[in-house]
Amino acid sequence: MNKDRIEGSAKQAQGSAKEAIGKLTDDPQLRAEGKVRKAEGTLQKAFGKFKGLFHRS
Repeated sequence: MNKDRIEGSAKQAQGSAKEAIGKLTDDPQLRAEGKVRKAEGTLQKAFGKFKGLFHRS
């Protein structure tokens, strides 16, 4: 596991938390920020997996 995959997972968790708090408080801005953060995490995690393929070769 590399740095990008770890950071991506952390961003996904942060985004999920923000999104849940936004739902609980009925705050559409916070929900949107959470969704964006989750998407950033997903992309960074995927990049980490992709990068890992080349380091193994």
